[in-house]
Amino acid sequence: MTLLELFQLLKKHLQLVVVLPVACALVMAVASIAVMRNTYTAQTSMYILSTASAAQGQTTNYNELTASQLLANDVAALLESDRVEKDAAEALGLEDLKDYDVSVASETTTRVISLSVTGPDPESAANVANEMAKQVSIVAQDVQVADSINVIDEAVAPDSPSGPNRPLYVAVAFMAGLFLAVAIVVLMDMLDTRVRSAEDAEELLGVPVVGRIPAMKKGGK
Repeated sequence: MTLLELFQLLKKHLQLVVVLPVACALVMAVASIAVMRNTYTAQTSMYILSTASAAQGQTTNYNELTASQLLANDVAALLESDRVEKDAAEALGLEDLKDYDVSVASETTTRVISLSVTGPDPESAANVANEMAKQVSIVAQDVQVADSINVIDEAVAPDSPSGPNRPLYVAVAFMAGLFLAVAIVVLMDMLDTRVRSAEDAEELLGVPVVGRIPAMKKGGK
């Protein structure tokens, strides 16, 4: 099947090609509102103060940028550790932090790290982020990773949800519906074995068409 033939086939079944993608997009839009809960992301940033011994030992073997990155990586690992999450949950009166998604990012040239917490409620997401920043400072001092971790910007409750990305889901559903419509049209054409033109007859029988009988209108004189 050539591209031109495909376009002609889609034009013939234009109603299906239009209705099915729109229907899929509408179903996804309704489902995303009724089923998917909004999520909220709160962010806090921290600065790491290294211990004198740690800083001296690291700068002996690495340049200052490498030492800063190594220290930031250590604190980032602590933020994602079970101990910090457990201590933060206990301090907030929660059983665990399974309902929250924790993400840590660090710059390559500084000792500043950013903590993002995504949860079902804006206030609780901010509380979890701030409490984790507090607990990681305590743990870092206990294991002598850093002298202290100071909060630069406390997390605040976000005004608007960060997810889900409903427009993206709707767009994907529309494209899936369009692909399905094209597949159905092509399959219907493949399963239709009727002879619909002189060209079909020539291809099927292998002999040229020498004459045609015109269609007669019923009741005509």
